[in-house]
Amino acid sequence: MGRPFGVPVYVTSSWWIVAILITLVYGGIVQTRLALGPSAYLLAFVFAVLLYASVLVHELAHSVVARMYGLPVRRIVLYVLGGVSEIEREAPTPGREFWIAFSGPALSLLLAAGGFGLASLAEPFSVTGELLFQLWVANLLVGVFNLLPGLPLDGGRLLRAGVWKVTGRAYTGSVVAAWGGRVLALVVVALPWLFAASAGSTPGPWAVVWGVVLGGFMWMGASEALKSARLRARVPRLKARELVRRSVSVVSDTPLAEAERRAEAAGAEAVVVTDSAGTPVAIVHPAAAQAITEARRSWVPVSSVARAVTRESVVPVDLEGEALMEALSRRPLPEYLVVEEDGGVVGVLRAMDVNAAMNGD
Repeated sequence: MGRPFGVPVYVTSSWWIVAILITLVYGGIVQTRLALGPSAYLLAFVFAVLLYASVLVHELAHSVVARMYGLPVRRIVLYVLGGVSEIEREAPTPGREFWIAFSGPALSLLLAAGGFGLASLAEPFSVTGELLFQLWVANLLVGVFNLLPGLPLDGGRLLRAGVWKVTGRAYTGSVVAAWGGRVLALVVVALPWLFAASAGSTPGPWAVVWGVVLGGFMWMGASEALKSARLRARVPRLKARELVRRSVSVVSDTPLAEAERRAEAAGAEAVVVTDSAGTPVAIVHPAAAQAITEARRSWVPVSSVARAVTRESVVPVDLEGEALMEALSRRPLPEYLVVEEDGGVVGVLRAMDVNAAMNGD
């Protein structure tokens, strides 16, 4: 769609679903207010566009502030129920988390106030007045809804920042905010029924559908945030030295069967392939090795079932925590060569071992 402030913006095709629903529902309201005939639905469609433009401006505020703090932003995605700024790293402090989260609702509410001021000066039952009314209502909806105190909403991130500041633990803040999001999801689903009960009636089908869809979205987002928080809590405990598998080194023309015999004798779980000078050049890939039949293992060289070692596949043994995860994420691979500071081989780090440690296995 474009790159405002250098941030790529993508709009998913699901946007049209909400745009059509808003046009159909709000078009009747516009017709009642202005009696424009078929043009009422065109004006209703403009409201759908303004609503998503408000979401875009909201997300841009997050992205711009995040980049001011040195956090890279991959992109902004607008989808069926709103938008998301894909910020690649977590804020390092609760203060920065607060300002990144607050910037979006703050700008939305500022635009709502400006739109309200202009709308009050316009003719109420005119196209201009209706457009200004739509402008401030759209931004008010985006701003207020996002301030609700539960993840994945901005209010949840504000709550997370506050709990983080008080307790000194980002994980605690994430758990509290995620459960806040789950509670809000249940409230959103129940609201149509509560309003209807207070009026002595039954909720309309559209209200029930929107409650379930929005509540479901919030529940899934909160659950995903809770899962991510638990994973992030394990990151500081990750250490390359503890996860590395012991290896043996063999030259490239060594038969696979012989390399496996040496590995078993040494109690090693990985095989590193070297050149004639002893420099590591490849790592035997287990899946490729297992695909070789028993009859061929005695003459197939290890070089034919190995992945080349590159600069991106070499990991210092002292890496741990965020530094380790950042090094691995730069070039996702099935295995990495772990080396000492002087270049000596320590062993092989497999991605599945890192994933298992992250999942608590």
